[in-house]
This record gives sequence, C-alpha cells and structure tokens, in this order.
Amino acid sequence: MTYTLLIADLHLISGEVDKTNLFVKFCQQQASKVDQLFILGDLFNTWLGDDLSINTYPSVISALKNLSNTTKIFIISGNRDFLLGDEFTQQTGCILLKTPYLLETNNKDYVLIHGDELCTDDEQYQQLKSVLQHPITRFIFLHLPQKIRLKLSGQLRKKSIEAQQYKSHEIMNINQHTADKLMQKYPNADLIHGHTHQQNTHHGEQYTRFVLGDWEVDQGNAIQIDNALNYLEIR
Repeated sequence: MTYTLLIADLHLISGEVDKTNLFVKFCQQQASKVDQLFILGDLFNTWLGDDLSINTYPSVISALKNLSNTTKIFIISGNRDFLLGDEFTQQTGCILLKTPYLLETNNKDYVLIHGDELCTDDEQYQQLKSVLQHPITRFIFLHLPQKIRLKLSGQLRKKSIEAQQYKSHEIMNINQHTADKLMQKYPNADLIHGHTHQQNTHHGEQYTRFVLGDWEVDQGNAIQIDNALNYLEIR
C-alpha cells in the first residue's frame, strides 16, 4: 500500500522564519513517513526564476532534498510559483508535474490540480494568466536582469492586491460548471485542489471535490490518503 500526503498554498516568503520552520518540521516528521508527497501549487509566495529565487530559500531547498531521499516529492506549480524550473528540481529532487494529474490509488482515483484554472468567472485573472504563463512571456521574463524582474514582480503583485479588493468572493471561487466539465473526462475519480484557501469537502452526484486550505505561520493542513482520505492538521 502506498501512503500519500498532499498539501498546497504555503506561500513561503524568504525571511519568514516561523512558517518556513513549520514546513521544515513537516518534511522531517510527517512527510518522511509516507511514500509520496504532492504539493499542489504555491509552495512559494513568489518565484522569479531558479537563478534568482533558489538562493533565497536555503532551508526549504535543503529540507526538500533531504526528504527526497526517502519520499517521492511531486509538485504542481501554482499561480505564484509557475516559474519553477530544472535547476530547482535538480537541487531538491522534486518532480514537476503537468496538470491535470491523475493519482491512482488502491481504492480511488483522484484528479490533482492547483485550482485557479477552475476560477473562470474571474475573466480578468484568466486573461492575465494566459499572458504571463505563455511560453514566450516566460522566456522573455527569465532573461531579464534580476533587478528588473524584482521590480516588475512587485508592481504586478501590487496591482493584483488592488484588483482583489473589488472582486466578490463568488468571482474568485471556482466555477462549478468548469469543474464538472473537467471531471467528465475522469469518470469514477474525485478532485483535489487548492488555490481558494477554503478547506472543505464538496459532495456532488458524480464526484467529490476536496479542497486544501492555505498555511498560517503556526499551523497548516494536509490530506492523507491510505485506506481512506482524511484531513490532517499540521503544527
């Protein structure tokens, strides 16, 4: 039997000691006891390219590398850390996944995604995402000088925060029709995602949708899958 843990939306920030230490402790304790760990996006609050960001998270990189000696680590990039690259995987031993990813277990199959792709009511966000994550945009951004990348990232983050102040909760949440359309491709599977920061279980007629919450500085959450699926509190 394969034992699995899933987490999402830690939004680790360089220099934020408490939450970083909580994640390192999680890697050393809970995660080291399972066969595989899936991180469903936004492990980092900002990732501006491997050449710029790896050196700002030394304890996280070290914790992942040590954990990869005993546990397989799979990462789905989120909307904050979609620029994770080859140097990151080489230094940590993690495996970057394309989504949707189908996790097959003994009792049930699960579709794994970050979750922002389901927020289709937020048309402005989806348009911006299509531009920022386009291969050409990514290539140009990663080849800009580091100072310019830092400046652009700060400006984009500021505009994002301002835009969210005027958006309703419903617009920033998932669109049920979009989720249903995705799951039609995966009959008999359930869905696991993060992004919305609203830990919950939604039971539908055709599938169940499990939502991971985000992490605070002193506590986090995870989903554990063995014989069954359960939420765990991380402290």
